[in-house]
Amino acid sequence: MANEIGRLMIIAGIFLVLIGAIIFFADKIPFVGKLPGDIVVRRKSFTLYLPIATCVLLSILLTLLFRFILRK
Repeated sequence: MANEIGRLMIIAGIFLVLIGAIIFFADKIPFVGKLPGDIVVRRKSFTLYLPIATCVLLSILLTLLFRFILRK
């Protein structure tokens, strides 16, 4: 039981570091937020941004990552 909790905490820590790195370097990655399928609506008083394609890509990458990490 303790080994499983320790492993889960390590994976959660790695996940948090990856999320932090993505947030820190997001402006340096050219395709994030500019993929076909990301919707941007600009009006005078507001801007609506729906990153649909970016979310799908991130979901696929995280699914593959967790599939390889958590494989038994």
